[in-house]
Amino acid sequence: MAKLNYVTVGSNDLEKAKAFYDGLLGSIGMKPLYEHPSGGRLYRGDGFMFGVLGPFDGNPACVGNGMMGGFALDTVEEVDAFHAKALELGGKDDGAPGERMPKVYFAYFRDLDGNKLCAYKMG
Repeated sequence: MAKLNYVTVGSNDLEKAKAFYDGLLGSIGMKPLYEHPSGGRLYRGDGFMFGVLGPFDGNPACVGNGMMGGFALDTVEEVDAFHAKALELGGKDDGAPGERMPKVYFAYFRDLDGNKLCAYKMG
C-alpha cells in the first residue's frame, strides 16, 4: 500500500525558517537529516520526512492556496503543545485546537512564510 511520506514547504528566509522548524519539529522528536543545496533543511521523523527549502525554479517561495501538511500525534495534549510551540516560535493561529467531529481533534497554524500546517489526533 502506498503512503505519503514527505512534505516540503518553501521559504524566502531559510535561516529564520530553519530556526522555526528546528524548534517546532524538535519538540516532537524530529531531527535534522540533510542540509539541502537550496539552503534549506530536511528533517526525519518516524517513517516520514519534512523539508523547508528554497524553490527549485529560483522564483520566490509562495503559499500554496489549498495546500496543507499534517502531523499525526498520539494525544490531544501533544496536539495542543505542538500548536502552542508553533505560535511561540512566531507562527500564526489558523484554527485553535479542538474537536472537529467526534474523536477527531485538529489544530491549524501557519509558519513564518504563511504555509498552512496542522497537528491532529484521530480516534
